[in-house]
Amino acid sequence: MQEFEKDPALRIHVVLLRHRMKEHFSFERTGTTFHVLKAAPWSRLMSLFWLDTLLIKRACKQIQPDLIHAWGNEKGAATIGYRLGYPYLMTVQGLYRWYQQRVPLGLYDKMMAHLEGTSLRRAPVVTTESKFAVKYLETNYPGIQVHQAEHAPNRVFSQIVRRPQTKPLHFIAVGTLGFRKGTDLLFTALDQLAGGKNGEKLDFTVTVISNPNPQYLADMRKIVSAELWQRIKFKHHILPHEVAREFETPTMLLLPTRADTSPNAVKEAVVAGLPVVASDVGGIPDYVFLEKNGLLFPAGDLQGFVRSIRQACSHPLLKEGKVDTETLKQTRDYLSPERMAQNFFSAYRLALPRRTR
Repeated sequence: MQEFEKDPALRIHVVLLRHRMKEHFSFERTGTTFHVLKAAPWSRLMSLFWLDTLLIKRACKQIQPDLIHAWGNEKGAATIGYRLGYPYLMTVQGLYRWYQQRVPLGLYDKMMAHLEGTSLRRAPVVTTESKFAVKYLETNYPGIQVHQAEHAPNRVFSQIVRRPQTKPLHFIAVGTLGFRKGTDLLFTALDQLAGGKNGEKLDFTVTVISNPNPQYLADMRKIVSAELWQRIKFKHHILPHEVAREFETPTMLLLPTRADTSPNAVKEAVVAGLPVVASDVGGIPDYVFLEKNGLLFPAGDLQGFVRSIRQACSHPLLKEGKVDTETLKQTRDYLSPERMAQNFFSAYRLALPRRTR
């Protein structure tokens, strides 16, 4: 939005649905108008997002947009965009049908997978991030118009001053706790490294930034040693600039995800100059380059993950919490807000009727 706000000929309206408020309200910030609409979460899903559609349709009568940008399908945005009756495009964040092939999904995510297929076939223009996602969409939905637009990390990640801690090593993990993100692999691998199993015992601390999930953590605590648990610090509900500060001192980021399209944590790390050890899955290879800014291992491979962490901790550059300077420059350019805005403008021109382009 900061890039869009530089163009005085462009007016951006952002529509948000929230339930913890008394009534609808709007406000303006540096040229962008936010419309915050009150909506009960249970009624949204129960109505298959028709209540959301009606609320947003009323707002659109006032706004009179030339184009709707349906951001993601996780909460029905693309479904709603199709129903509104204006020119629109759809942005893909997660690929739920692909996730379904790799990991078990809950009931809500299964519903999103079903809606995703319908939404993709209807959308006149679809944007997505990684080369992997572009290929997946073109292969599985022949005929749709796919435009690649990488989502840039918050600019604060490229502005931090790194002061890597290496004695002891400091690992950091960011993401939702659960099987898809490989949290079980993370804790099990670290437990092996803490106990010196199949190699030298590592001296390290761990910061985990995630959603609070007491039951899941209680289950994980049962399968790892008390020694490991004492090394872990959990942080919840922190804002992007706070996450960026947490990236100043770690030696490396660990992300053993089983299925991810373009994980924000990896993008934030590579533009911050924080080495990454992650699964070789989805769009991650677009951002992590062998021994330049990290290492990759096969998704779901516990021992491969352990070996990659050990390899990174003995690598002359990565063990110091540093990355190749030229690679850092290239990733910052590739994932810059300026490039993101340019890519979306190109997609908007494709989606707009010819008379308004």
